[in-house]
Amino acid sequence: MSDADALAKAAADLMPEVIAHLEELVRIPSVAFPGFDPEPVHRMGQAVVDLFTAAGATDVALLDVPDGYPCVFADLPGPEGSPTVLLYAHYDVQPAPKEQGWSSEPFEPVTKEDGRIYGRGAADDKSGLVMHYGTLKLLGPDRPCRIKLLVEGEEETISHLEAFVEANPERFAADAYVIGDIGPQEVGKPGITTALRGDVACTVTVRTLANPVHSGLFGGAAPDALTALIRILDTLHDEDGNTSFPGVEGVGGTWVGAEMDEQVYRDGSAILPGVEFLGTGSLSDRLWAKPSVTVLGMDLPNTQEASNVLLPEVKAKLSMRIVPGSDGEGQLEALMSHLRSQRPWNVEVEVERVKVGHAFAVDESHPAVVAAEEALSAAYGASVESIGSGASIPLVASLQKVSPGAAIILWGAEDTAKARIHASDESVDPKEIERMIVAQTLFIEKFAGK
Repeated sequence: MSDADALAKAAADLMPEVIAHLEELVRIPSVAFPGFDPEPVHRMGQAVVDLFTAAGATDVALLDVPDGYPCVFADLPGPEGSPTVLLYAHYDVQPAPKEQGWSSEPFEPVTKEDGRIYGRGAADDKSGLVMHYGTLKLLGPDRPCRIKLLVEGEEETISHLEAFVEANPERFAADAYVIGDIGPQEVGKPGITTALRGDVACTVTVRTLANPVHSGLFGGAAPDALTALIRILDTLHDEDGNTSFPGVEGVGGTWVGAEMDEQVYRDGSAILPGVEFLGTGSLSDRLWAKPSVTVLGMDLPNTQEASNVLLPEVKAKLSMRIVPGSDGEGQLEALMSHLRSQRPWNVEVEVERVKVGHAFAVDESHPAVVAAEEALSAAYGASVESIGSGASIPLVASLQKVSPGAAIILWGAEDTAKARIHASDESVDPKEIERMIVAQTLFIEKFAGK
């Protein structure tokens, strides 16, 4: 029996325990967004400490992160001279409002006819927690290398962990970082993510009047702020839907790895029949190799509250995904400068910075990445795809600062096709967790030279 076969059998035997832990974790509504009850978040942090203690980890602790929720950390010794692998995941989740259209209670896990486990956080990222749990269980007390655990408590909102990591470089130093917060295109189709788009964000406020005025008496000459904002936002895309304005035009363009499967994308994006894709180029180009700007929200009356007035002021929040190789600060400044320059009818425009999350490209020649791809192939019995992700994980840039020569391995059980992370009916396939436990354990053994 090969190492992969032996680990596969051990992982299969462990899965009832893994699923029980996952269901327990999903029941905790650990939403770290401002305005939500902090008690479940703190309860979840302690549950993660208990989880890894049950996996055999020693001295698992909650560390205070200034201005944020605690992170969970452990430093597990290995043989003298062995490399250090840090396993990362996060324990907070997105909100799950009823208006999203859930078909079951989001914080009551349920296994449906398709075999998937449904619930908020089942995939993102409590699947990562139990994946690390299973890995520690399979490795046992005689670990082939030093292993560190780092679990964040506010990845889904404004994170404070990056500054904490950079302020404590020795504690978080490693030879390889495993980010268990992403996944393949489809279940059973192994993929390793080799590029992450960054995420820069700002707000734009438009003012036209000192106060609201009657739209019948004054409309037609006095501009309302919402109409002006619509005109400004329309300048961010060309006629094909490409994000295109000075400083962003021509950035990125071609993806050289595996192609995004169009049906997987259609299913995962829930795009309506007949609705056309934005932009030009291949799907992979548009998702992983080109910038894209999105209006995330606006401060303005809803249709129930709307009255016959010209709006004096409106505000929008914008996010732009940026491509590996581009400068995050420069790309944000390009977006903000363009917005400031757009002043239809000489309206007042104020633009304010929100954040910069840098893009990232994996060094696929690093020995740890090579070992990860070999482990993934062995666990799945299939060739590994090199894929990108439009998602952003800002912590990666901080980890690179702490250990510039370390490998970054991006994988997990969150398949693009059906996981529906951040949306209603989020789910995970337990077979994907099982395969990833095998892959991750194999990787650690390979990288440690066992």
